[in-house]
Amino acid sequence: MSKKKDQEEVSGGPENSSGPAPAQGPAAGEAASEGGPCGSAEDRIAVLEKEIADLKDKLLRKQADFENFRKRMLREREDAARYANAALLSDIIGLIDDFERAIRSAEESRDFPTFLQGVSMIEKQFVEMLENRWGLKRFVSVGEGFDPNRHEAVQRVEGPAGSKPTVVEDFQKGYYLHERVLRPARVKVMVPAAEAPKEGSDGGQKKTPDGGQKKTPDGGQAGA
Repeated sequence: MSKKKDQEEVSGGPENSSGPAPAQGPAAGEAASEGGPCGSAEDRIAVLEKEIADLKDKLLRKQADFENFRKRMLREREDAARYANAALLSDIIGLIDDFERAIRSAEESRDFPTFLQGVSMIEKQFVEMLENRWGLKRFVSVGEGFDPNRHEAVQRVEGPAGSKPTVVEDFQKGYYLHERVLRPARVKVMVPAAEAPKEGSDGGQKKTPDGGQKKTPDGGQAGA
């Protein structure tokens, strides 16, 4: 019994002491290959080259988009400048039609008073349209004080001494565009006359009761 037991203990000793063998498989091979300097550098270079190519492509696309946008904006700005007055001209076209009808009617009837009345009505309609739709307002200057910001004096006449410069005639009416003077009025202005010398002011000389002159205090010569 003891010998058999001893043999079992002797035979079982090496089996218990032997542990599992080190694992070797694909993971270990991959780790070894990744550690190799040549394969890692080539992979990184390939990735970077692909990124550079993608960035170049995006940059070219952005440049093309910006160039198209710039051309479109220039074209739209040119069109806006060319057709900016389209609405105003559409309003004027109707007035041109009215003038044509008035002229045609005058040619047929030769009635000058009727023609004059028609033209006056068209002119009034034209002014009202410009004021209501476009902010162009005509102003009257006669009787107002002269204002160099609103008036251009092309002629002047003398008025009473001490009076203020006043517009007495409107040669060409002025216009506002909203709150700004678009064209000043060309007017005739009455200005105060130069004041006459006061009584007793004789230029530094005094006369004697008999009509002669005597020397004045400032040293001027006086006649006997």
